[in-house]
Amino acid sequence: MLTIVIRWLGHASFQIKIDEKIIYLDLYRSKQLRERVPEDLEPAFIVLVTHAHNDHCFPEAINEVRKEDTKVIAPATCGEKLDYEFLSLQPGEKMHIEEITIEAVHAYNVKRFRSPGKPYHPKGYGVGYLVKADGKTIYFAGDTDVIPEMNEIGPVDVALLPCGDTYTMDNKDATEATKIIKPKVVIPMHTWDKSTDDFKRGIEGTKTKFVSLKEGESYTI
Repeated sequence: MLTIVIRWLGHASFQIKIDEKIIYLDLYRSKQLRERVPEDLEPAFIVLVTHAHNDHCFPEAINEVRKEDTKVIAPATCGEKLDYEFLSLQPGEKMHIEEITIEAVHAYNVKRFRSPGKPYHPKGYGVGYLVKADGKTIYFAGDTDVIPEMNEIGPVDVALLPCGDTYTMDNKDATEATKIIKPKVVIPMHTWDKSTDDFKRGIEGTKTKFVSLKEGESYTI
């Protein structure tokens, strides 16, 4: 049985350690995050990027952990930032890397707009990911609203859901998404340092466990 440890690095950044293999999700190392999670990060086996916005596709941070054999998976739109070859998955496509499976899923806005008719994250711009290993599934939602495709996500062991509003779901939406996906555990992210208490209260009475991590803290599946 593999040991799977999920560590929140702040904002939408996570490290998933599957035995000794390290996966980074939307690695972002701003000055503020460096002050709060300052230690050097371990070299990456896989780096996943959901979309090209700077706080999700941050080349300097990726280069800190990328080795010659690191697999970087990102949407094609990240090619303007990443000056090396990387892999891309469309929603529904999967990739098997040793004992780990990575599947891309939809992530987009339906009610949060930059201007009328122009969502911050239009459909097709970015993705979320399902990370699967040893019979366990982690859903990393990316920047998204509640979308119909969430009905097809489950079952998952852990869902990493944004709830900061403006660009993504807020606490109420994240509650709705949790009830649709029905994960065993949900961990909030992309919170913009806002309280997640309403999110926690919203799923009381369900079978989902709410786990709130501080930056640098971990949860073991």
